[in-house]
Amino acid sequence: MEIQNLFAEIPEKMPAEVFDILVRSAHVRIERILSRGHASPEGDWYDQKDHEWVVLLRGSAGLRFAGEEKTVTLRPGDHLLIPARRRHRVEWTDPNGDTVWLAVHYPADSVSSP
Repeated sequence: MEIQNLFAEIPEKMPAEVFDILVRSAHVRIERILSRGHASPEGDWYDQKDHEWVVLLRGSAGLRFAGEEKTVTLRPGDHLLIPARRRHRVEWTDPNGDTVWLAVHYPADSVSSP
């Protein structure tokens, strides 16, 4: 066993978001996402076949969901479940510091919430 830290090894330069897979199994993928002023390309939407539970650990971000005008702002400790096939995009992330996310992806046919 080796202890690792979610806030370690953050690149000094980050021309694109960084996706680090921490754990992967047949049914679950856990990843660390690093952002610094990144956003989804204009007109691009995530449309994932799996559910995604995401928690913001550091920084801030704005998410937009298809069909909604309001951007949802996330701050450290905020988390939400994005159901499979719920189209969404990252509108913005903190341009002055690191935004660190933890995302858990699991099959849509699994239990989605308690």
